[in-house]
Order: sequence, then C-alpha cells, then structure tokens
Amino acid sequence: MRDRTKAQAAAKALVAQMTIEERASQLKYDAPAIDRLGIPAYNWWNEALHGVARAGTATMFPQPVAMASMFDEDIMKKIGDAVATEARAKYNEAVKHGDHDIYKGLTFWSPNINLFRDPRWGRGQETYSEDPYLTARLGVSYIKGLQGDGEYLKVAACAKHFAVHSGPEALRHEFDAEVSEKDLWETYLPAFEVAVKEGEVESVMGAYNRTLGEPCCGSELLMKKILRGKWGFEGHYVSDCWAISDFHNHHHITATAPESAALAIKMGCDVNCGVTYLYLLRALEDGLITEEDITAATERVFTTRFLLGEFDENCAYNAIPYETVECAEHLALSEEAARKSVVLLKNDGILPLNLENLRTIGVIGPNADDRMSLIGNYHGTASRYITVLEGIQDYVGDKARVLYSEGSHLYRDRVEGLGLPNDRIAEAQTVAEHSDVVVLVVGLNENLEGEEMHESNAGGSGDKLDLLLPEPQRRLMEAVAETGKPVILINMTGSAMDLRFADQHFSAVVQGWYPGARGGKAIAELLFGKYSPSGKLPVTFYNSADDLPDFTDYAMENRTYRYFKGDVLYPFGYGLTYGKVEVPDATLREDGDRFIITATVTNSGRATDEILEVYIRDNESKFAVRNHSLCGFTHISIGENETKTAEIMVPKTALEIVDDHGERRVDSHCFTLFVGISQPDEKSCALLGTKPAEIELDI
Repeated sequence: MRDRTKAQAAAKALVAQMTIEERASQLKYDAPAIDRLGIPAYNWWNEALHGVARAGTATMFPQPVAMASMFDEDIMKKIGDAVATEARAKYNEAVKHGDHDIYKGLTFWSPNINLFRDPRWGRGQETYSEDPYLTARLGVSYIKGLQGDGEYLKVAACAKHFAVHSGPEALRHEFDAEVSEKDLWETYLPAFEVAVKEGEVESVMGAYNRTLGEPCCGSELLMKKILRGKWGFEGHYVSDCWAISDFHNHHHITATAPESAALAIKMGCDVNCGVTYLYLLRALEDGLITEEDITAATERVFTTRFLLGEFDENCAYNAIPYETVECAEHLALSEEAARKSVVLLKNDGILPLNLENLRTIGVIGPNADDRMSLIGNYHGTASRYITVLEGIQDYVGDKARVLYSEGSHLYRDRVEGLGLPNDRIAEAQTVAEHSDVVVLVVGLNENLEGEEMHESNAGGSGDKLDLLLPEPQRRLMEAVAETGKPVILINMTGSAMDLRFADQHFSAVVQGWYPGARGGKAIAELLFGKYSPSGKLPVTFYNSADDLPDFTDYAMENRTYRYFKGDVLYPFGYGLTYGKVEVPDATLREDGDRFIITATVTNSGRATDEILEVYIRDNESKFAVRNHSLCGFTHISIGENETKTAEIMVPKTALEIVDDHGERRVDSHCFTLFVGISQPDEKSCALLGTKPAEIELDI
C-alpha cells in the first residue's frame, strides 16, 4: 500500500529547497516548471466523471446518474479502474511528448458526490443519486477504482463539491446554502465523510456557494473543523474554478483579491483553480498570511505528486501502453454499463419486440440520431458513436424496414430556419402511419441541462425551470399519439422529467439517460429482448415541479423519497424487468458491525438480472426520516421459474438517527426492514405488483 509518511517526508525535503516565490507558484492549477529542481510543469485540472474527459479520445461510459441506476458497487470500481488505466496511458504519452497541458494530468476532479436534491439542477446528471447511502457507496467504489491499490496512486480522485451544493447554477457565485444541523449531517455530509474515511480520497474540491455564511473554499467549519479536524483528511484541497475570486466579487466576505487568497489558504485550500493565488505574495507582504501558510499548502500538493509516483521513473504505471485507450475490454465494459443503466418505466406487454412480427419500424425524435444525447456533460471523445437509430438499424439489419424522422428540433419551434413552426410534424406522422411500431426518442442534452452559461437553455443558467420537455417535443409527442400507432418512448435526459403524457398515452416508457458513446446499441438490444432491463431509478420522477419546495430551499422537508409526502410518477428505486421477481421471505442475523439478510427470491417470468433493495424504518424515534431509507442492495441473476436465495449486507449504522444538533446515535428499539425489488411505498408496490418482505427488528 501507499506510504503517505514517506511521501510527506519527500515533499517536505523538496519544498524546503524552493524559494517562497516558487512555492506560491505551485499552488495555481497550472503550476509552472521549476527546472533547477527537476520539477516539470503540472496542470491540476483534469476531469473524469465517466471517462477521461476533454483530453481527446477515451472510452466514454454512461453519465454518472445513469451508472447509478445499476446499483452496482463492483462495476463502478471496474469502471474507475478502466478510466484510471486510460488516464495513465494518455499521461505517459503526453509526458513523452512534452505535453503538460490542461486535462493531461493525473489529478482528476471526480467524482461529483453532491446530492441530487432537486431535479431542476442542471449538474445533477454528474451525480449519483438523491440518496446519501447510494451516493456514498457508489462514490467510494469509483474512488477506489480510480486510485487503485498499488504502491502509488493510479490517479488521484477528488470528491466534489464540498459541501451543501446543488444549485441554482445562476446563483452559485453568491448563494448562501442555509441548512439545519440535522440536514447537514443526515443528508449533505455522509457521502463526503465516507469518501474521506473509507475511500481515502486524495483530494476534496470546495463549492462556489457559501454554506451557513462561510464560502466553501474558505470555511472554518467545513474545512478545518469537519474535514481536517473531525475526519482527519490529509490530502489536498482545491477550489472550484474562480471560486476564490467570488469571495470579494460576489459573496463580499472579503474586500480584495489578496484578502480572498489569504482567507482561502489559511483555511486550508491548497490549489486555486483560478488566478486569485497570484495575489498570495501580496497577501504575504501585507501580513495577511505567513510563509508557513504557503509552505504547508505546497507540501500537501507535492505529497500528492509523490504519491502518484511522478518522480519515480520506475513507477509501474509508467508501463501502461497507449493501446489500452478504447481497448476492446473497456468498450465492452461501457456497453455492459449502458445495458445495466437503462430503466424500463412502463411496459404494457409490447416489450420485448418480436422482430418476426414487424415489417416496418418508425424511429422518430430529435434525440434518435443525435450524438449529443449519448454523452452528457464533462465528456471525452469517442472514436465511434452508436445512436438509438443506428442501434436499431444495426440490430434489425434487412429483417425489417426502418423509417426515420427527426420530428422536431430539440428546443426550437422549427428545424429549418426558413420553415414554418412544427416543420417536421407532418413527416413524423407519416413515418408513424407507415410503421407497425414507433420508437419515439425525446429528451435533452448538455446544452439544455448542465453547468451555467449554456445559452440555449432557459436563462443560460444550466438549470431547468420545470420538469417539462421543450414545447416542440411535447407537440411532437401529441402528434405521434394521434396516429394511434403503438409507441415506445425513449427519454434521454440526465434528470427526472414530467413524463405523465407518455405514461398515459404510450405502450412503453424507457429512461435511457445519457448512456455513453455506444449507448444506442444497448437501448436497441433492450427493445428486442436480447437482455432484460434491470436498472432502477436513483432519483424520484415527480409529477411536476409544482410539487416541490422552492429551488433555493435547502431544507430536506418534502424532498426526495425519504421525506416526500405526495404522489409521484415513478418512485426512487423503481424499474421493471422482463421477469416477474418477488421476495416472499427474508431473515436477518447479526455479524459483527453489520446485519446479513438472507432473502428468498422467486422469478415466475423470463430470466433476468434484478436488484434487491433493503430499506429501514425507525418506528419510534422522533428524529427518524419521514418515510424510510435505503440501507442495502445487491444484484442477483435469476432464471425463468427459478427460486434462489441471496445475501444482502446492512451496516448497523443504518439504525442510527441524526438529531437536531447533528449528533448521530441509535434512538429506538423497534425497526422494520423491507427487502424486495423496490421501496415499500404504495406506488412502487402497485406498479410492480409485489410488496417487499418485512423483518421486524427489536433491539
């Protein structure tokens, strides 16, 4: 395993040879070379949320919210390892060619483990879930995959954005996220705590906003008391990009750039993504900081560089060849992830399609043949893309005719600038009328939901104003429905949408997410039954944004499945298969610091993979969450008409509540555990036609 003490000693010795000017220069994201000490230039800014991003060709995996639908820690770790392998391969060649540019390094600002608390947040697609437990488990798995278990870090992962950060994008530079102690410790911090303590993540990135009055890149509470104090974090801290300049420009916590630089570095922010640390020496001259403040930060960043083996020419990772980039193994893994991430939301029996009974298939919609609908944001470049249209064409071959119409623009009222509004509607209806079945592919892309400053979305903020698809697509859905032909809707978005019209009018509804470069192949294979879907929703699909609190309200009341009071369209944890899986019985036994649940699982339908989910409800404590909480999950493969058993691990910490002071403890003697293929809520049980087994636990 890696020896941090040794790396710290090496960093201390190297930094001691630097002048104070050289030390300060190393704290910018684009750190210059120090030739006299043999230190090459290094750029700390690299991205890898679902594959090596913005650095040319790499395997492009599904977007994180899609991967979360797999509810699979093992494959998340494998994906992290594959991404790290390609990162090393690309880094090795870049260094060989003297290329130290942005996005070419080994410190990756991934994963994003913020809570997806509101479906309007454009960057929610980068995250894993609205649930802290699922987010924590998948985040740790990805971190471990990225960082590896060798003598050196394979790459350095970064847990972001610390903390209490999830929009609105338009306000992030000035916003103060106010939360209760209970919500802070029950919802917003658990994934970060697990990333630090269990995942041993090497880096943490601070958010743009303030939390409880303090800017997140200069917060005594978050950075000193919690992260480095209570949790014992020893890695380096990096600001979000230009977040430190927000201190004086927008938050008005400080008055000048030197004051902002001083506050950030004194609170423990080591790397500045931005330019404010150009004022570190001015802050030193003004007596706002000491040389020791700069030295401590420099030692921490060089500890990371030593842990990466940057200064060891015999580092084993130096031998990783370029041929691993987009290799057959990684492409197969990406396709597996795409298959496991697709969620079947409605099926009246039309799926899987029987190709022998079809002569003509109509494929309609602005996302049917659009590469952008595959990739999401923070993406790399693939050498080949397979859209839904191409996936269907490839699968069908010459066994059926495939007709295609774009149907509408993604968000404008016409496709052709000189055309009249709805200029592709007639063609779409024609295609539908001439087809035996219609596959209608709608949704968004990173220009309509994502980070701030996208001009094509509402207000350029990156967020959605509501949960509706753009008006031209709604008109298209209505027009296709009017033809009376059976329709399968594929929704390709990175967030929950209002799909009530589709649920009411179409034969099947599929959440395709942004499934990766070759995701269209996976979706086509699902439609024709080459595999059974097994994905589950990692977020709640509400009926409308009108059912939610204000976007700027960070209180968890009436948010996410744990607290929501009303009816929803599709619940968290829900997803259909082509099987008919039930859990008629489950038992529990203690095993040290965990419980082991043994579930009896039956399948009266076709063979399928299925996700078993365990939820816990505290029956006594006034501090318990309103509904219930996910506390365990596992995968099972089960054949047609098969009965088998499966074991699911549940940590005993699942018994704990968080009180109004943010303290965590067991506060009850009576609990109910629900073991099944969904939540125990009425809507999930009605949609699936089965209820979870119940275990009463008295302690």
